[in-house]
Amino acid sequence: MSRTDNPTPQPFLIESAWEVCNQVGGIYTVIRSKVPSMVEKWGDNYCLIGPYVNKNVTAVFDHYEEEDSIMKVVRQMRGMGYEVHYGRWLVTGKPKTILFNPFSIFHKLGEIKYELWEHHSISTPDNDELLNQVIAFGHMAKVFLSIYCRLPEVQADQKLVAHFHEYMAALPIPELRRENAPIKTVFTTHATLLGRYLAMNDPHFYEHIPFSDWLKEAKHFNIEPAVRLERAAAHNAHTFTTVSEVTARECTHLLGRTPDVITPNGLNIQRFTALHEFQNLHLRYKEEIHKFVMGHFFQSYSFDLDNTLYFFTSGRFEYKNKGYDLTLEALARLNWRLKQEDFDKTIVFFLITKQEHTSINPHVLQSRGVMEEIRQNCIKIEKMVGARLFYAASNSDGHELPNLNEFVDEYWRLRLRRVIQSWKSDALPTVVTHNLVNDEEDEVLNFLRRSNLINRPEDKVKVVYHPDFITPTNPLFGLEYQQFVRGCHLGVFPSYYEPWGYTPLECIASGVPAITADLAGFGDYTANTMPDHEKRGIYVVNRKGKGYDMIVNQLSAYMYAFAKMSRRERIALRNRTESSAEFYDWKRLRVHYDKAHQV
Repeated sequence: MSRTDNPTPQPFLIESAWEVCNQVGGIYTVIRSKVPSMVEKWGDNYCLIGPYVNKNVTAVFDHYEEEDSIMKVVRQMRGMGYEVHYGRWLVTGKPKTILFNPFSIFHKLGEIKYELWEHHSISTPDNDELLNQVIAFGHMAKVFLSIYCRLPEVQADQKLVAHFHEYMAALPIPELRRENAPIKTVFTTHATLLGRYLAMNDPHFYEHIPFSDWLKEAKHFNIEPAVRLERAAAHNAHTFTTVSEVTARECTHLLGRTPDVITPNGLNIQRFTALHEFQNLHLRYKEEIHKFVMGHFFQSYSFDLDNTLYFFTSGRFEYKNKGYDLTLEALARLNWRLKQEDFDKTIVFFLITKQEHTSINPHVLQSRGVMEEIRQNCIKIEKMVGARLFYAASNSDGHELPNLNEFVDEYWRLRLRRVIQSWKSDALPTVVTHNLVNDEEDEVLNFLRRSNLINRPEDKVKVVYHPDFITPTNPLFGLEYQQFVRGCHLGVFPSYYEPWGYTPLECIASGVPAITADLAGFGDYTANTMPDHEKRGIYVVNRKGKGYDMIVNQLSAYMYAFAKMSRRERIALRNRTESSAEFYDWKRLRVHYDKAHQV
């Protein structure tokens, strides 16, 4: 029989992550945004594995059981007592997806943990709920892969690659290697578990990392089982990757293996593309932010919204790792400088993060509500005046504009006056929009109090600390997060510890200039691959080996230079920023994943 009669089967790629159909953090964005590019290359020879734990999973997962090799294994596992779901993930590309319910085998946890200890010397506690789910999920994925790679039709010369993301999906790697299973494995760490803990607690993390004792530190932070699992995956994978050169150095010292391939994160830029509309979208969503600003500040005093710039930062509340400490200090210095110059613009800075709170501040909510009442009154008066003005103009013999006050009923004049008078206040606009549980210990609020950056009328920089994520159901903004981003002028993300960092990349994809740092994977990658990044609206703060004052001054200088731009210059910069987004599209960056799979 000729080779053409019996062609070699195409390679098959199975990708596993805890965040498949389960949005927890940034890896969800990595996996989801990469899917269209992966499906384009692999077609139906691409499959995802994830956990069946999200209560809203049915909204993003369609049960669709196809008669193929995967279905054979699914039926076999169901016969063994495992709860397995097979279908399609409802994202662009609709990839084949297998979801395992880890709770369905919790009765086997003792046996699974014993094997983990016997085979790999990894001891796990009984009272860690998340770790129990991770171990059960990993075991089910391992069983699936072991059966799948030994199917007769699969063994017929088909090359199999299994790609695992983070320690939460990595348990099958050492087990498959121990069994000498006919499948090649790739392990990607997006941030070492130990590195994140050390960076939050050591102000000289990067200087001390070569001398860190991983086992001692893992025990200190009570994360030894997860760290041992992460190290076992890194050492047993055929190919080991991470997302940036910054994290690669971390892996060398904390995991004991230098990555084989760097796989920088991209975005599905098509989801953000608005062609010529993106400037119009900026204007539309900026108007929505104007409404919030009027409700928040104009009760106490007003300023010219046409000369107001909106800066923001967002992300998990990691005060030092996310660079909030630097950002606030730079804003305080910028405020002083702009006041000295009697600058003619106002900067409103939004800090969007997640902190424990009891409710939205009732004064903030009430002010927003009264603003809406004023707006509705104005709409009624506008309609009244418009109709009466048209009638008067069409019946007039003269050329003079009538007295418009005469067209407004006394009732509506008094009503509008009463609402406005009841709304006005001598109190300063609050800095934080919610009632925080730990108000007195909050690092952001304590800095703002110390630096006297408390939204005084004379301040050129105003601060709005919003300790909750922005969603369309949020009564203060009523916007999606991405719409809020489009309405802003500048994103500020000078992170200390950020293995990659999607927030500045999402800004750029929306045509919004952004500040990042060379200690963030994204900033380091940009600085090394895009020589003219500043002209494209991507500013990289130099944090490597620099002193605190020097870093803060550079960050403040970037914000100052941006604030001094004319409107025409900012529009031109947004155009250049938006056009740079293609540089980070998965269609361009998938090549690094292709290389890892080829290796």
